[in-house]
Amino acid sequence: MRLPIVFVALYTSVALPVLPASGTVCGDLAKLTLPTTTISAAESVPAGPYTPPGNPTIGDAPAFCRVAGVIKPVDDSNIQFEVWMPASGWNGKFQGVGNGGFAGSISYTGLADSIRHGYAAASTDTGHHAGTTDATWALAHPEKIVDFGYRAIHETTDKAKAIIKAFYGDGPRRSYFSSCSNGGRQALMEAQRFPADYDGIIAGAPASYWTHLLTTAITDSEALLVDPASYIPARKIPAIEAATLEACDALDGVKDGVIDNPLQCHFDPAKLLCNGPESDSCLTAPQVAALQKVYDGPRNSKGEQIFPGYSVGGETGPGGWSLWIVGSGPSKSLMYAFGTQYFKNMVLDDPSWDFRTFNMDRDLKIADDKTAQRLNATNPDLSSFKKRGGKLIIYHGWSDAAIAPVNAINYYQSVVSKMGAKDSKAFVRLFMVPGMQHCAGGPGPSSFGQFGAAQGDPQHDVAAALEQWVEKGVAPEQVIATKYKIGMNPASGVQRTRPLCAYPKVARWSGQGSSDDAANFTCAEPGK
Repeated sequence: MRLPIVFVALYTSVALPVLPASGTVCGDLAKLTLPTTTISAAESVPAGPYTPPGNPTIGDAPAFCRVAGVIKPVDDSNIQFEVWMPASGWNGKFQGVGNGGFAGSISYTGLADSIRHGYAAASTDTGHHAGTTDATWALAHPEKIVDFGYRAIHETTDKAKAIIKAFYGDGPRRSYFSSCSNGGRQALMEAQRFPADYDGIIAGAPASYWTHLLTTAITDSEALLVDPASYIPARKIPAIEAATLEACDALDGVKDGVIDNPLQCHFDPAKLLCNGPESDSCLTAPQVAALQKVYDGPRNSKGEQIFPGYSVGGETGPGGWSLWIVGSGPSKSLMYAFGTQYFKNMVLDDPSWDFRTFNMDRDLKIADDKTAQRLNATNPDLSSFKKRGGKLIIYHGWSDAAIAPVNAINYYQSVVSKMGAKDSKAFVRLFMVPGMQHCAGGPGPSSFGQFGAAQGDPQHDVAAALEQWVEKGVAPEQVIATKYKIGMNPASGVQRTRPLCAYPKVARWSGQGSSDDAANFTCAEPGK
């Protein structure tokens, strides 16, 4: 019997139960019993736009099984999480989704992106609901700091794998984690503390040395704000970038608005000193001194470097210094927000604390003693991760105004020193990205598949390169990055491509052909 067309249309628009090839019907996952976990929702979601509870609608997604719940490993824990699993076409892999800033929400866009590419995926709020620059939830809640620091990602990963196995009848054959900033710190925490959780990990711009990074946020605030005359307004940032480019842009053999290796640049901020009336094209003496402190990085009373300074080049743009370091006005930068929120709510338990009372030797010790074990992902011993076949890729933009790029180099070198050059090369790579700001953007090519699940070929997609390394044993020695004409929009056309080379190698132009074409570059040792 033929059904009327209208009936067929109505019938096919109804959300049908998700039925895996074997395993459990999606709705029945609500009955699943897992340690310290309560399943609050298990529903089949039809293909098309989807509006998560209390969140904006996300774009088209394939039909999937959505499981939401809460994990309470200790009394003060309340780790909200969601697991999304494609109703069909699962590639047999699991993608862990990370968080930026102080976390505080589930990444629905990350979940949707993963299932669009065939992955089962999970995300967590890390145990609290708040904005990414808000740490008030941590005040007098040490267990919530532990959840944020490392426990929530691990617990979510553990429960997600169990849910995936229950749904499909088998667990994931490979598991991957890719995230940036605090998510890069989460990535390194997983490799260091829970080496069995993931087969491949990408740690972008990792906020790994958390206690010293946010100490730097305070010392930079001191440099810029204690004396109002020292503050550098955002309108002067273009002059700073222009001066750094004039000094160092051509050092790599290509004058393209990008300083490929800022460590080779010896820029003196005093060159910007006003020689006459102050204007937006020059700095006053107090501003020059403040700028020098930001580039130098903080030191303690013994002169010991606490954290690297920020790199020269790439200071302008929406993701540059006007957002992270100087802000739209005094005390309006993101790093001021992160630094003060951290010390008020995680370190000193004093909501009224004033950063002007900061004492480096005293307060950094308090921060390290109280929170380093929970928040720092600096352990160079990755032997357990390597032993089980894990692969790690770290990347960092040379123009990052949130986390000083040299921090990534310091961590990588600590791993090499601890494990030896040969063993390290077998499982870890570092890619420094010239002209990239925090996680993306900036004057250099900064699109190379760094956001989540593999979507392209291993030559242009770092996530695909990681999977090729894990699954086929082919280690990535370079990944090609692209700069589009408009933002991160491929439809706008390609402006420039450039190879990202496995550290310590750098891209060298052959001197022939366009310097905007990656094909005319090779990866070479520095100075050669």
